[in-house]
Amino acid sequence: MFGNDRDAMRRYYAQCWQKFQQQQPLDALETQIASVIAEHPEYHHVLAAPDSAIQRDYLPDNGETNPFLHMGLHLGIREQVATDRPTGIRELYRQLVIKYGNNEAEHRMMDCLAESIWLAQRHQTIPDEVAYLECLKKQ
Repeated sequence: MFGNDRDAMRRYYAQCWQKFQQQQPLDALETQIASVIAEHPEYHHVLAAPDSAIQRDYLPDNGETNPFLHMGLHLGIREQVATDRPTGIRELYRQLVIKYGNNEAEHRMMDCLAESIWLAQRHQTIPDEVAYLECLKKQ
């Protein structure tokens, strides 16, 4: 949707949150984003000052979590589950929810998704769906 435009994506998150707070009508994607943001009160201050958050680099080496990446992974997991893509992920999600609850299930899945994306970028390939599903099965 935003390609590689990090700033536009971050700005969109802030706009969705602002619209939600002002009780303005939201489209389907805005609703999904606002829902994830609402579930993460620890990031509300970031979206309250979007200009500084948009430009900021969040460095894992400094122990920082990128709130936009974190929320984006939640959205990615939810989209995968909704579409059952890769095939079988919906059932794996269901099993993880039974075992851990919704929030913890998504966070465990996000670890696998992030690793899958990182490996694909590192090796300049498409993500390995088989390895990704195997990682999920080990959770």
